[in-house]
Amino acid sequence: MNELSTALKAIGLDTVPHEPNTYPALNPFDIYRSHITELLAKSSGVDAKIIYPVLAWTAKPENGDLQLAVPALRQKGRDMKAFAEELAEKFPESPLVQPPVVNGTWVSFFFKPGPLTSIVIPMILKSGSVFGFNPNLGLRDADNPSAGRKKIIVEFSSPNIAKPFHAGHLRSTIIGGFLANLYEGAGWDVTRMNYLGDWGKQYGVLAVGFDKFGSEEELVKNPIGHLYDVYVKISKISADEGDAVKAKKEEITKLTEKGEDTSALEAEVKKIQDEGVDEQARKYFKRMVDGEEVALGIWKRFRDLSIEKYKKTYARLNIRYDDYSGESQVKDESMESAANIMAEKKVSEDSEGAIIVDLTKYSKKLGKALVKKKDGTSLYLTRDIGAAFERMEKYHFDKMIYVVASQQDLHLAQLFKIMEAMGRKDVAEKCHHINFGMVLGMSTRKGTAKFLDDILRDVGEKMHEVMRGNEDKYKQVDDPDKTADTLGISAVMVQDMKGKRINNYTFDMDRMTSFEGDTGPYLQYAHARLCSINRKASAVVSDLPSDLSTIDISILTEQHAVDLVRQLALWPDVFLNTIKTQEPTTVLTYLFKMAHALSSSYDHLQVVGSERDSMLARLALYTAARQVLNNGMRLLGLSPVERM
Repeated sequence: MNELSTALKAIGLDTVPHEPNTYPALNPFDIYRSHITELLAKSSGVDAKIIYPVLAWTAKPENGDLQLAVPALRQKGRDMKAFAEELAEKFPESPLVQPPVVNGTWVSFFFKPGPLTSIVIPMILKSGSVFGFNPNLGLRDADNPSAGRKKIIVEFSSPNIAKPFHAGHLRSTIIGGFLANLYEGAGWDVTRMNYLGDWGKQYGVLAVGFDKFGSEEELVKNPIGHLYDVYVKISKISADEGDAVKAKKEEITKLTEKGEDTSALEAEVKKIQDEGVDEQARKYFKRMVDGEEVALGIWKRFRDLSIEKYKKTYARLNIRYDDYSGESQVKDESMESAANIMAEKKVSEDSEGAIIVDLTKYSKKLGKALVKKKDGTSLYLTRDIGAAFERMEKYHFDKMIYVVASQQDLHLAQLFKIMEAMGRKDVAEKCHHINFGMVLGMSTRKGTAKFLDDILRDVGEKMHEVMRGNEDKYKQVDDPDKTADTLGISAVMVQDMKGKRINNYTFDMDRMTSFEGDTGPYLQYAHARLCSINRKASAVVSDLPSDLSTIDISILTEQHAVDLVRQLALWPDVFLNTIKTQEPTTVLTYLFKMAHALSSSYDHLQVVGSERDSMLARLALYTAARQVLNNGMRLLGLSPVERM
């Protein structure tokens, strides 16, 4: 704040404009909103609390940097057009803002370019990798940081062990990783949780299959792929046995009608039912449930090896987890307790031997939820209720986000409403579902099995092909394989994040690996080009200042420079807006807009070849732009490259 105060005094402001709950040292727009609010409140008599929230961004630069919808000032009985004119006329001269422009009932405010540049560029260069983020937003009490930070759990990805990591898991991983970064940037205490599908009779099926088809060598080399292959083979045998039983039972019915002997067929059916894969798996899983050490040991080994493999794959996506949870980790007593509370509070009821919760009394859309089958087996809902209560007990979270596909909208709506009906509104109201649409047209070399490694390998190879198209640049890249992998991952992630989460999108390898249009590679190219400008300037100028924030940037008066500074100034507000939208595309749209502004500025704002003062000022501008681009890309989970 001291540095900001000094900078503003040099411009002509005695104090730092600072409305309540604003952060002028972190956000240039907070300075301007506070400043305009103070001047308008004095000149109009309208309460500052009313003015501040209605000073809004503009969609078009010709409408100013900030715009005021005069009817939003809630001044009853006044002619709004005349009032707009009056506000503009009475607005005092300002060192930061040009005289307001009136258009009907709108008042537009344009920032003076010189002061804006002198505030924004040094702020970015001094803040570096944290510019745009605001750790104060996650404080329990903004006036008392010692009260600690708010806690959030982001549950995302959640694949099933020994099953393909399909496109839905990919979307959950990308979106969940972004949300965790977003809340971390806002100062929350974030727990990244992966709730694995790691329990149930299918693990009995898997153990039986591993006895028959398993290979220790393959298990260690590629646990997820090998366990999936085993699961497919044993499931085929199980399906064949099921078909055989069905066919034999039909034959028994026909023979019985004719009065013929069926004992041999009945013995065959009994043998399959007693000794087949399904019964072996049921018995094996019962051993697991009963806590038998051998059975649990084999299951635990499958789980641990799979998690180690997942960790390596997630690392390529800049994803990490604090808690590898899973269905197996939910305690039986938690589920029993949930079932008992539902029964005691008459939330659940018996329905022909099954236990249901009738939620239609709250909303017809919620329907009736089955929580226990007739055979006494608990379903996902009971387990999810138990898991939520356990997490509250362990983490005392202020918010928990489930990043799960929109196909599960009903399931999660039922979960939250049941918890509320159980008297646990304290948990239910802190739970939120962030949903997303489907990925269409996705296939890999494994046919129907969409393993994440396969997806990333295919797109990395495609990216390598594209890179080889420019042999000269390709030779300058230190590690082409690693760069191709990073570009491929960027391509996948950006294609996923371009539209609103809820929209379906088509997985298009050619489009997303293109350097043309708004793609991951295009964004990476924008970053690499800014790094290249810095390298070239360093090679030309031996005494380049290490701290560019001290450079005289007052000469940056060209329209392209002013437009770019305006874009950079917006980044902290974009971050704030993203917390509201929870949409990666909010960030991505901004980054592409900035990349376009950069692209159109290079011919007009050349660095190398300009006279020294211009060169240094432009280098400071481009270094600030690279920092903002880098910060935005990292927020999305991308790894910005320096050469490509």
